[in-house]
Amino acid sequence: MTYDPNNVFAKILRGEIPCNKVLETEHSLAFHDINPLCRHHVLVIPKGSYVSLDDFSARSSEAEIVDLIRSLGEVARMLGVDASGYRIMSNHGHDARQEVPHLHFHGCGGEDLGPMLRLPK
Repeated sequence: MTYDPNNVFAKILRGEIPCNKVLETEHSLAFHDINPLCRHHVLVIPKGSYVSLDDFSARSSEAEIVDLIRSLGEVARMLGVDASGYRIMSNHGHDARQEVPHLHFHGCGGEDLGPMLRLPK
């Protein structure tokens, strides 16, 4: 998968599409998902042009990595799900059904999220 500079998250980062911002740092942006799958569903993205965690871990700076990880923790604390529990997911590629070719983490919490995955039938 190659990076598409016109993906929805790139447009949000450029201010072409509005978002309901939760947190913004030098290297990261967190905002509410427009189609939440649970009580608290926030997306956390790096500001750089990275397709996946594989891409990010290979090409990003240490400052970007630290910022993104700290942002994920800060968002959980801001939403008040740090004590009750939360899930962080990032999809990569076709088999994981990645829809937007920009690295993003789904931070989900505020309720029982059930099992992580269903067993195959």
